[in-house]
Amino acid sequence: MQTVDVLVVGAGLAGLHTARLLARHELNVMVVDRRRSLSAGIRTTGIFVRRTLEDFDLPDHLLGPGVRDVLLYPPSRRDPIRLTSDRDEYRVADMPGVYEHARRAAESAGARVVLGVRYDGSSAGVVRLEGAEPVRARFIVGADGARSRVARDLGLDVNHRLIVGAELVHTIASGTTTPAFHCVLDPRVAPGYLGWVIDDGHHAHVGVAGYPDAMRAGVRHLLEEFGADAPGHADPTGPVERRGGPIPVGGVLRRLANPAGLLVGDAAGAVSPLTAGGLDPCLRMSELAQSVAAGWLRTGDQHELRRYDGQALRGRFRGRLLLRRVLAGVRSHAAAEAAVAALRGRAGRAAAARVLFGDGSFPDTDPLLARPVVNRYAAS
Repeated sequence: MQTVDVLVVGAGLAGLHTARLLARHELNVMVVDRRRSLSAGIRTTGIFVRRTLEDFDLPDHLLGPGVRDVLLYPPSRRDPIRLTSDRDEYRVADMPGVYEHARRAAESAGARVVLGVRYDGSSAGVVRLEGAEPVRARFIVGADGARSRVARDLGLDVNHRLIVGAELVHTIASGTTTPAFHCVLDPRVAPGYLGWVIDDGHHAHVGVAGYPDAMRAGVRHLLEEFGADAPGHADPTGPVERRGGPIPVGGVLRRLANPAGLLVGDAAGAVSPLTAGGLDPCLRMSELAQSVAAGWLRTGDQHELRRYDGQALRGRFRGRLLLRRVLAGVRSHAAAEAAVAALRGRAGRAAAARVLFGDGSFPDTDPLLARPVVNRYAAS
């Protein structure tokens, strides 16, 4: 049976970024993913916000043109609120390309990425794999999505507050539209969340998301209904790709790590509870996760694990958790119309701009990353 220092389950952006950083610590890192191709089963829109673009080195050739305009629509779709930034606030990525770039970076750092292998459980450090021989791992990183099997096997917290989203992605005729992000508050098609169209001038992403218990017609049917007359939706000029999956919106989980492993990305609830954006959080949490895991494996000091503190992160965005509950409560046409009307004034527009263009969608992990670790032997 082969032995590795770290087994990362899931080759999404969180898993691959964590694997690359851990491999740079000269640890023996292996990544497994049930998909045979990283271009299959994509569940994210691929929208990167300005803060991520400023703080992380993402390949520019894989990012679409900048988007500065956001239009907020009531259910009637009439008279949207237009918010315009003086900077590029969003860029939509070629996610298959981003995943492949992250894979190459992880492998260049020394990690081994194995596709077509399904995680089948773990106990006492032995990981069962469907499609490969078992592996003995000193530490397991769960990057296996919102309904993480690793979290359950390690006895860590699991996501319970989820919305489900679905999206159509296709090319459009270049130069026929102005890049913009259209957001529709309509509980008939997106109960508790939004319908959206984001167009970067080359591709259109059309999606809906909401609480599944309120989507009586099913998310796929609602997506088709929304896409038929979605504002800003240009006709496709090529094949239409479908994406979708669960999105955790309950905030970062409290218990994220123990001596056997830890969670990153959606598995950790590392998604902005209000906007449901997960790409920025997964990168920031991965930076902290790799520091904690490497420190624990190097020293065996459990104070290292305590730095990966979900409770400390949750405490820094109580306001967004509150706004998530408010948005979840908008379940009627009249309530949605009133909510958009409330944003038309100066104060409402300022609040909307702060959410859409601000830097606080997810708490910064730097203070936890830099927190000194108390040496238990010195303390005694």
